[in-house]
Amino acid sequence: MKQVESGFTLIELISVVAILVVVAATTVPRFIDIPNAAKDAAIKDIVGALTTATSLNHANNIAYDASLSSSKPLEITDCESSAELLEAGLDKQYLIELGLGISIEDGGVADEGGYSECLVAFDSNNDGVFNVTDEPRGSFTTYGVRN
Repeated sequence: MKQVESGFTLIELISVVAILVVVAATTVPRFIDIPNAAKDAAIKDIVGALTTATSLNHANNIAYDASLSSSKPLEITDCESSAELLEAGLDKQYLIELGLGISIEDGGVADEGGYSECLVAFDSNNDGVFNVTDEPRGSFTTYGVRN
């Protein structure tokens, strides 16, 4: 009686390896870019939170000034003070700076009801200072509130 050996042929093994190489070649670049995608998503999240918080604080200020609200709004005098509106604050890896828009001298955030477009960026070079090399970045509008 002849003994039958079972197993894979060389062509079958090469085919499976080739398929695995193609799958790896298409998925690995996605995993390599995950940190940058996470930073982009974090900036968008922070910008959205700051936009909402500054708008609500501004609306609360209008209601407070009209005696329609008893809760006192948080005072906002510059872009950086907008971070105080976030419940947990802003992580130290992110920086806020005055951006384009109405300057403080021209009736911006320093005045009641004034506004300015502010920039928020990830401190990519870890120097603690906002500069042009900090990426990614986003912008939001903040409103001046005086108590």
